[in-house]
Amino acid sequence: MTDQNTPENPEQGTPGTPSSTDANDVWTSGSEAPQAPKAAASPETKRTSDEDWQRDIINRLAFAALNEQRRARRWSVFFKSLLFVYLFVLLFYVPSDWDTSGLTAGKHTALVELDGVIASDSPANADNLIAGLRSAFEDHNTAGVILRINSPGGSPVQAGYVYDEIKRLREEHRNIKLYAVITDMCASGGYYIASAADEIYADKASIVGSIGVLMDGFGFVDAMKKVGVERRLMTAGEHKGILDPFSPLKPEETKHVQDLLDSIHQQFIQVVKEGRGDRLSDSPQLFSGLFWSGEEGVELGLVDGLGSSDYVAREIIGAEDIVDYTPRLHFLDRFADRIGATMANVLGGGLGMQQANLR
Repeated sequence: MTDQNTPENPEQGTPGTPSSTDANDVWTSGSEAPQAPKAAASPETKRTSDEDWQRDIINRLAFAALNEQRRARRWSVFFKSLLFVYLFVLLFYVPSDWDTSGLTAGKHTALVELDGVIASDSPANADNLIAGLRSAFEDHNTAGVILRINSPGGSPVQAGYVYDEIKRLREEHRNIKLYAVITDMCASGGYYIASAADEIYADKASIVGSIGVLMDGFGFVDAMKKVGVERRLMTAGEHKGILDPFSPLKPEETKHVQDLLDSIHQQFIQVVKEGRGDRLSDSPQLFSGLFWSGEEGVELGLVDGLGSSDYVAREIIGAEDIVDYTPRLHFLDRFADRIGATMANVLGGGLGMQQANLR
């Protein structure tokens, strides 16, 4: 005999215990089974979690700073490389004087600038001026040449070179005239060169003239006596110490230098007379070294008319377009020329040599 309270199915659980059927109902119904409550985190666990969070933030900041430095370094290298390439091209591959003849179309007026002191170590040296003048005359589109002058003078040798070349070019290219146009000043050696032109134009306020030669210096003989300094100069050659600023002048040496200056002055006068001819006035002050305004220069025959470069190109030559043929030196060329000229001046000064100037 069986007990009526005992379940017939052995798989059926006892009262209060979930059966397998109940478990299947949980999964199929989608409802979550009740979970046991989690244990509270200990203080040690919280401390470890905070440290990990701080370490992560520090690492992120460090890597961000490192990436920024790398990025800045890359841009720095890029710009430095770009600057180097630019300077390299500028110094070594840009021509010092462009072939302007290939850039011109039709008749034009050629321009060559003479700006500054005429000397071998300045931009206004004979080589530069002659190179520009040759290019201007040899261009088949050149209707006329303007030599624009703003110079107080300088070396008679450099001025003589340019004068002779202008005469040769005018003879070779008889159909092209050269006009000297004075801006602020055309004195001494500057006028020496201008006198080779077919005609000379200036502004009414320009400074013109100063046809003379000078050689200047200082004497310190009395000053040395006052301070008790003795000059010890040893030379091989009776007059090797001529014009020494610490030695007294000797009459025969003074006469020798004066004869030299007079000779160069006569050469200057002859050049101006040859270039200007009967256009010069008979004023006795003309070759005294004085200078005048452009307006007075017209009256004295030193200037043919008043006008600028634009005026001469437009009204006299008849070709308003002006093309500049003035050679421009590279930076390296100027640097090398400056070093060479400085060394020459130092050696010349050491040998006690002074130069006569048309100023």
